[in-house]
Amino acid sequence: MTFGFAPSSAASTSASASRLLEPAEWAAAGIPLLRNPREVVSGLHTRHRPGPATAVVAVLDPEERLLASASFIRRPAPADGWMFRNALLAQLRRVIPHDLRRRTPVRTAVLLYCREGDARWTEEDGAWMWGLRDACTLHGLRCGAYITLTRDGWQVLGEGRGGRRPNSTSTPEPFGTSDASVLPPRTGGAASELLRRAAAR
Repeated sequence: MTFGFAPSSAASTSASASRLLEPAEWAAAGIPLLRNPREVVSGLHTRHRPGPATAVVAVLDPEERLLASASFIRRPAPADGWMFRNALLAQLRRVIPHDLRRRTPVRTAVLLYCREGDARWTEEDGAWMWGLRDACTLHGLRCGAYITLTRDGWQVLGEGRGGRRPNSTSTPEPFGTSDASVLPPRTGGAASELLRRAAAR
């Protein structure tokens, strides 16, 4: 059974299929491992409360502290890495300055996608992986983990790490004292201005 693709012409399907990454390609790409994936997932789940078809893109510093994040609903259209790339890049540009002036990226973008189905890889996941990798390149970031959130729980694809909670139906956990220290206010206003000044130094 094929996931993530609406019926289309053969040419259109072929073009879309070229803009996805298979699990083996993703695993071989040298994606940096999260030191504490459950903490990252729980923090983003609490902050954004994603439902099915919701994507949450987040930027982490070298210590895995959250610098900025944004969530948006995936449009009901065929899965296409190019379209996903554009959507992710638009959100990144909205919430944090780029790092294109750096020779080596120091900040990492991760993607949490809440969807129906089980935790197994789908072609839709492959399109999100392609889109995340390309968006990171265009924004001067390291490409980080791609995480799915389903009824079964969360899963870091390509790593085999996951857990039952949080999941797509669970209630977000309240922030603890440690969460409050790493989760700044949502972007906009003073927070965005501070990020711009820090990036200009």
